[in-house]
Amino acid sequence: MGLLDDKVVLVNGGSQGVGAAIARAAVREGAVVAVTGRRAEPGEALVTELTAAGGKAMFVRADLSDAEQAKTAVGEVVAAYGRIDCLVNSAGLTSRGTLLDTTPELFDQHIAINLKAPFFAMQAAVADMVSRKAPGTVVNIITSSAHGGQPFLAPYVAAKAGLIGLTRNAAHAHRWDRVRINGLNIGWTATEGEDATQKTFHGADDDWREAAAAKLPMGKLGQPDEIADFVVFLLSERSGVVTGSVIDWDQNVLGGLD
Repeated sequence: MGLLDDKVVLVNGGSQGVGAAIARAAVREGAVVAVTGRRAEPGEALVTELTAAGGKAMFVRADLSDAEQAKTAVGEVVAAYGRIDCLVNSAGLTSRGTLLDTTPELFDQHIAINLKAPFFAMQAAVADMVSRKAPGTVVNIITSSAHGGQPFLAPYVAAKAGLIGLTRNAAHAHRWDRVRINGLNIGWTATEGEDATQKTFHGADDDWREAAAAKLPMGKLGQPDEIADFVVFLLSERSGVVTGSVIDWDQNVLGGLD
């Protein structure tokens, strides 16, 4: 449909999982896409895939646990294409920790990747949009667990709940700049990262996806390509004036009880 024709889109954490799906969807809708990641191999492989399909894409190597690298990645995109129109913060750390066993080091890791990196990536991207007096859009990938979450996700929930507040604050601050900022609270999703997490922290077997899906209302986990389509809609002008919204993209209903 060309929802993002000629837009320059940066997807942080875009070399795999939900981020990679968003990058594919954005290219399909006409965008020039940059993706960041710590490891060059998957990032460059995705760029090769996207360009082979006729898209325009670049990989920016960045460790988003370093706020300066989160800012610099935006600068590299602006240097390459002259501007940034859309930003997606999809990188996330989901390592486990409870209130009682989380160390300060683990807590800081979650804050760095799940909150600090989005903050400073947004700072750099919105500064470019404001300097050009141009409209822009940001979508932050958050989590339905930010409403409370499981006991073993304490530092993750703390950081992601902060990202909800940041999303709304930044949207309010820059609405007169025509910069729209929204968030997506995604539920349990089938990604490479989630597969590794289930096997590492929960001793899951190879068929854990099927077992999990059988217990869910829609009979399946969330799919990255479905999330990607929703994100592209929010990035595009088709989502109208909406800003400051944090949408629950999940099959469980907050507050619903059986």
